[in-house]
Amino acid sequence: MTKITLGKELLKNQVIRFVLSAGAGFLVDISVFYLFYHNLLTQKTYNILSLIVRNSTLSLSISFFLGVLVNFSITRYFVFSESKSSSSKQFFRFISVALIGYFANLGVLQLFIKYFHMYPPVARIITALSLFFASYFVHKAFSFSLSLRHHATRKSSPTSN
Repeated sequence: MTKITLGKELLKNQVIRFVLSAGAGFLVDISVFYLFYHNLLTQKTYNILSLIVRNSTLSLSISFFLGVLVNFSITRYFVFSESKSSSSKQFFRFISVALIGYFANLGVLQLFIKYFHMYPPVARIITALSLFFASYFVHKAFSFSLSLRHHATRKSSPTSN
């Protein structure tokens, strides 16, 4: 009984729910990255629109955006469900933040692979974890239009819903 109550209390915490949501997106991202990097994109480089693209970059592009779709869906309904913004506005903002996150991920991933000679799937995990915390605050304040100050005030107010 105590474990169930503790679980329910933990799920009331927005940060915990965000961690779970991001964790689901992270698992999709890492799994798809590994699948593409090792099984589907077996060449070292690909010629895409006259650009030479490494298999790690192409794998990241696919896995990152699939993870973002999963993360958005769960985050919208499970974490920031009190947002009054329209779903399309939330999605546009979420994708905008994700694009910035994608290029940050790409830069850090290439740094780890090229200069530190890390194994790409391990580098991908470290890259994703290193950028996690910034995404919580950016998505809360920007993607879902929830003021950090207003939310803290509302949470402490006994009349809030």
